[in-house]
Amino acid sequence: MARLPRYVIPGQPQHIIQRGNNRQIIFAEEADYSFFRDALVEAANKHGLAIHAYVWMTNHVHLLATPEFDDSISKVFQSVGRRYVQYFNYTYKRSGTLWEGRYRATVVDSERYLLTLMRYIELNPVRAGMVVAPQDYPWSSYRRNALGEGGTNADWLSSHEEYSRLGLDDADRQKAYRALFDTAIDRGDLAEIRDCTHKGWALGGERFRAEIEALGQRQAASKGVGRPRKRD
Repeated sequence: MARLPRYVIPGQPQHIIQRGNNRQIIFAEEADYSFFRDALVEAANKHGLAIHAYVWMTNHVHLLATPEFDDSISKVFQSVGRRYVQYFNYTYKRSGTLWEGRYRATVVDSERYLLTLMRYIELNPVRAGMVVAPQDYPWSSYRRNALGEGGTNADWLSSHEEYSRLGLDDADRQKAYRALFDTAIDRGDLAEIRDCTHKGWALGGERFRAEIEALGQRQAASKGVGRPRKRD
């Protein structure tokens, strides 16, 4: 089956996932996460990719990011992928591929899904049973978005306007963001996020998907029977 071309719309956020080949480990030591972070930040700054949320699990990574150019995402992942594989293979005396083919990505309806997707990304370690609370996991954007902490794992993040609307100042925004985690993510939203990311569909309501189809000149959602779409 031929792969569908990706939607890339400058200024529109995307949920991006890159997995290890056969779900193998891609981060074995703390130094691996740090090398990946430095390579990612350098490439994102060079190619115009604003990163709003992330989590780096042991065998895959999630990003929520907005591209400035048509090729921002592809250039960033090409650069990071090449540099990190060279580093990982040299460090662990291995050879061959590390990644499970190309990255997966889906364009996101900011108003409808962006904050839900941020929670989905930052709760990955909790759902995996690795930590009790999202703030306990060091390699995610939660501590920056919810607690205002900086440092090398957070200073390079960019706040999306939907996050900025949560409050009049940083303290208000962080408090409102933490409150979002008091409620579990709707199961339907979870299924929608996973399905759209896996299949490359646009993540949003009917009007948003129609707009994306018009821009991308290809189908943006399944036409089969499924869960009724939420209206914009």
